[in-house]
Amino acid sequence: MSIPVELDRLKEATDRYGPSAYLLTTGDDGRPHAVASAVLWDGERLVVSPGNRTRRNAGERPLVSLVWPPPEPDGYTLIVDATAEVADGPAGPEVILTPTRGVLHRPGAAPVARPSCTSDCVPLLEPER
Repeated sequence: MSIPVELDRLKEATDRYGPSAYLLTTGDDGRPHAVASAVLWDGERLVVSPGNRTRRNAGERPLVSLVWPPPEPDGYTLIVDATAEVADGPAGPEVILTPTRGVLHRPGAAPVARPSCTSDCVPLLEPER
C-alpha cells in the first residue's frame, strides 16, 4: 500500500541527503544521461544548473529523475521523479523541477508485499492520478 506524503517530508529528506544529486535525463537515442548537480529548493520546486546537453534533454523530454545515493552503507537511496522546465535564471540557464513522486529505496525483500515495489521502498510523494 502506498501512502501519499506531504511535500514538506520530501523537503526534509533532501535536506538530510544534502545539496548534491544525480539528475537523470533521456537523450535522443533513448539512453539515460546522468550528471551530478547542485540542487536547491525554490518554493515547491527544485532548481539545478546543469550543462547544455542536460538542459537540451530536459527541454525535449521533460520527465526526469533526481537520485541521491544512500548516506550510509545499506541505507536508502532517495529518488525523486519530476517534470522539468528549462528557464533563464538570475545566474544563467537552469532547469526547474516540479516533483511528481518521491521514494526512499533500497534492495531487498519488502517486509510486506507491495505490488508496486518488491524492494524495501518508502513512498515520500505519490504521483497524482
